[in-house]
Amino acid sequence: MFATILIIVVSAIFSQNFILTKFLGICPFLGVSKRTSSAFSMGIAVTLVMLLATLVTYPLYTYVMVPLKIEYLEIIFFIFIIAALVQMLEKVIGKISPSLYQAMGIYLPLITTNCAILGVAELVLVNDLSGIVSGLQGGMNLGFALLYALAAGIGFTFSMVLMGGVRERIEKLPVAKCMKGFPITMVAASLMAMAFYVFTLIKF
Repeated sequence: MFATILIIVVSAIFSQNFILTKFLGICPFLGVSKRTSSAFSMGIAVTLVMLLATLVTYPLYTYVMVPLKIEYLEIIFFIFIIAALVQMLEKVIGKISPSLYQAMGIYLPLITTNCAILGVAELVLVNDLSGIVSGLQGGMNLGFALLYALAAGIGFTFSMVLMGGVRERIEKLPVAKCMKGFPITMVAASLMAMAFYVFTLIKF
């Protein structure tokens, strides 16, 4: 059991990192990673929504939609659920930390359309453990689904903070004028993705 948990966590954070290996959630990755503080806050917000979305969508799909044979409506249902969760989170952040709310700006409501969140909700349904991590057999129950969502969120946050740190360093470097801003950011993101590709070669 412990080995299974460890493999799921390590896989979701590194070898199947949603940003750097699956290329999901690129919008906040490029838009909210100018500072490590805002990148970390966005990562935590996305992780929380991932967890809550999985907690709601997995039992809804398994115990309601499948028995009623309306699985084909899952995308519509999931988007509505994610949108509702993001609205709740937006209200909470606005009340607790107005400065953080302002820093996130338009990217906070855009969590609704963050494909990484929908990707987690879908992946834990359409794949068993052997489909997510090679070498493992057995179905993806709610506990493993939540663990995978949490680990995926941690991987998302790790990538965001890493990119934030890199961009803060780049700002202090004498970068050529033609490469300043978005071009050098894309170069940095590409190099990070290449580095994380190594983890995909590891077979558990």
